[in-house]
Amino acid sequence: MLQALTAIFVCQLAGEAITVATALPLPGPVIGMALLFAALLIKGNVPQNLGAVGDGLLANLSLLFVPAGAGIMVHLARLEGDALPIGITLIVSTLLTIAVTALVMNRFGPGRKEQSDA
Repeated sequence: MLQALTAIFVCQLAGEAITVATALPLPGPVIGMALLFAALLIKGNVPQNLGAVGDGLLANLSLLFVPAGAGIMVHLARLEGDALPIGITLIVSTLLTIAVTALVMNRFGPGRKEQSDA
């Protein structure tokens, strides 16, 4: 379990390093997640311990939104002027996330049978 958590943090650290080194307008954790995804694609499967750690993080994901929610409440007055663009962005990004998730689950999800070359 410690190895899996370390792998996740190393990917996040690598993503942060890439963001700082290249000045990309992407958050380091997003790049780190892409690196982890690429590594898992190359490996061909998700190790059991990495899956268990990921499931544990997902089970407690709502706790990770508490600081962001508190930050929004503190800066609510600053956000009022940009409510329409922020609302549109949230709706569009949510719809895109649902679509991409559906495509990925359709391609890689459980119940998907491997096609044989025979």
